Parts: sequence; C-alpha cells; structure tokens
Amino acid sequence: MASEASKAISKEELWGGGRSPFSVSYGKMMMWYFLVSDALTFGGLLIAYGVARHSSEFAWPIGEQVFQALPGLEGHYPLAYVALMTFILIVSSVTMVLAVEAGHRNHKKDVVKWMGLTVIGGFFFVASQAWEWSHFIHGGGGAFKITQGMTVTGTLADGNTMQFDLNTADRVYMDHHFGTLLEEYLHGDPEVSMVESNGTVTLSGHGHTAVLEEVMVNKYVEDAATVSGSDMMKLWNAKASNGFVFGANMNENEYGVQQQYANFFFFITGFHGFHVFSGVIINLIVFIMVVRGVFERRGHYEMVEKVGLYWHFVDLVWVFVFTFFYLV
Repeated sequence: MASEASKAISKEELWGGGRSPFSVSYGKMMMWYFLVSDALTFGGLLIAYGVARHSSEFAWPIGEQVFQALPGLEGHYPLAYVALMTFILIVSSVTMVLAVEAGHRNHKKDVVKWMGLTVIGGFFFVASQAWEWSHFIHGGGGAFKITQGMTVTGTLADGNTMQFDLNTADRVYMDHHFGTLLEEYLHGDPEVSMVESNGTVTLSGHGHTAVLEEVMVNKYVEDAATVSGSDMMKLWNAKASNGFVFGANMNENEYGVQQQYANFFFFITGFHGFHVFSGVIINLIVFIMVVRGVFERRGHYEMVEKVGLYWHFVDLVWVFVFTFFYLV
C-alpha cells in the first residue's frame, strides 16, 4: 500500500517547490515576519519602561493626573481624550476588517467605503497624538525646582499641616491654574515680582497684577496641600535661584523627579505614532489604488489584507501602550 501511494505522487510534485506549504503568499508571510520582529521591539521597550518605573526611588507620575485636558475645554478630564483616541483607533480596526471582508467578495464599492473610514480614523489618531505631545511639552501646572535640604510647610484643606521634606524630593508641582498664571507672567522676565502680605500673594509683571490667597501644590504628583503666605514666598525664592519647569523635554520635566518618565513617553508613544503615521500613508495609497480599480483588474484584494495585518498590529500595540503607560 505504501509503495502504491508513493508512486501516485510524482517527484516533481513532492520536491519541485513553487507552492507554499501553508497556502500563504510570499507577501503575507514576509508581513508576518516583520510584525513578529516589531512586536519584540515594542515588547522590549515596554519591559524597559516597567523596569525603570519599578526600580525608581521616587514616586512615579500618575497618568490620569498628567493627561487630563480636553482640546478647547477648561477643567480636568482624566484620560478622557486618550480614551477617545483609543476608541477611534479600535473602531478603525473594525472598519479595516470590513474592508478585508469586502475584498474577499471582490466588492470594490464596500472596500472603498471601509478603507476610507479607516484612513480617516488613522488621521484623527495621529492629529490627536500631536495635540497630546504639544500639551505634554508645554505643561500644565509647572514645577518649582528647589535645592535639596529646604523644607516647606503648607496648610491642608482639613487644617492639618503638611511638610515637604526636600531631602527626598527636589521639586514641588503647582496646580494647573497657578502654573498657567506663572507661565503668562514669567517668560524669563526679571521684572516679574511676587510679594506676600497678610497671607495674600500678589504676582505682578507685564502691566498686570494677580492676587492669590492660596494655591494647591503637590509633592511629586499625588500628595496635595494648600500653600499660602510666607510658604508661597519660599517657593518663589527657590524658583528665583533654582529655576522653574514648565512641561517636558529631553532634559527635564514638570511631571516627576525621574527624567526617564518623559524620555520613555517621547520614545514609546513617538515610535508607535510613527507606525500609525506610516500605516495611514500606506492605507491611503492602497485606498487610491482601490478607487482606480487596480485590484479589481488583478482579480483579488490581497494587498488590502496585507496592510490590514499591519493596521491590526498597530492597534494591538496601542492597547498595551495605553494600558502600561496611561492606566497602570
């Protein structure tokens, strides 16, 4: 029986090649190779972020306190805009599935519709991430950089006192309103002054005056206290001698003592953002080819399926970035 079976299959068919053993085209196979290698890269970055955070001596900034702004609106909306971005990106993954399904049916009109919606969703995400970066770079409340060894005592809302022991911290973070106010006044102008009298702080400069009875500050990010009067002046004098930080760059950031927080944010979200931007451009090119009937003439829409694999990968990676960087 065995010899009869072997005779039934010719040597050319057994060893001639020319056919994938998994019934997968060369293009799809190479896309999978690329995605696996890219997944290892993102995995390494997220693991490095986790190790840096776990080994940090200082409190790590809390995502929902750093990312709490909505374009054009005042107030605090913790992670609301990032959640909206995530939702739009996930929806774009659904539209891509529908585009691939329409391609299997060789239905050009549906492929055009779903690919178009996928491109729009991708553009929204890239633009939203650019806005998030801008907000992160320009900052919210700002932070005083204070010499180690100084101690500032503030009054809590319940009447108790809170002491900032600056032997273990080197900056104090201001609330959003006061930080924005300082940013409007400062601009590196030595003429800007701050005076305290009878528990009230007056900030003057550029022909304007602002009077503050108290301001909320944070040690690191999580421990809030109300500071007024002479305590506020201590912070201001420390600012004058040691500097004030708004937002973030590659050298310092207002969000945490650890500069690694900003560095990881720029690298990880930037690397992912580059992937999304590349995916949008590729999807747009494929969309134009679909509109022109290129794949209809070829008789198949395999290219839509290949770019769909890449787009699903980008969406999946963002779920991990969102979870580890913003939520945890």
